Amino acid sequence: MKHAVAIAAAFAAALLAGAAQAAEIRIEMLNKGEKGAMVFQPDFVVAQPGDTITFVPTDKSHDAESIKDMIPEGATPFKGKMNEQISVTLDKEGVYGVKCSPHYGMGMVALIVVGKPANLDQAKAVKQTGKAKKAFEALLAQVPAGN
Repeated sequence: MKHAVAIAAAFAAALLAGAAQAAEIRIEMLNKGEKGAMVFQPDFVVAQPGDTITFVPTDKSHDAESIKDMIPEGATPFKGKMNEQISVTLDKEGVYGVKCSPHYGMGMVALIVVGKPANLDQAKAVKQTGKAKKAFEALLAQVPAGN
């Protein structure tokens, strides 16, 4: 009986330790940031499964939305409301493309890599327009090789 209790206690401790390790990452939505006008800051994030990403509308007139075909298979798409904070917990490994809907053409995009970027080729194949195309080329080039 003591052995079963010890095993159960060890299992519970392992579960709690895993939950405690999940990170909370903040991304600001800005009219002007380090990389210019209409940006997510940071615009490139490396996270682990279970981490929570919070998009903060530091400046008005922004939202955060996942880009169709730029999220891992089985991941839940997300779409925040204008001028509202949105938090998403990313459980699936892969690459997540994010855009600010009204400023997408101005290149207001972000890339989040969760664990191994299994869907990297699929994400690279998504057709982008305007300044978002150039922004994603630079962001995708930052994805660590060999994953």
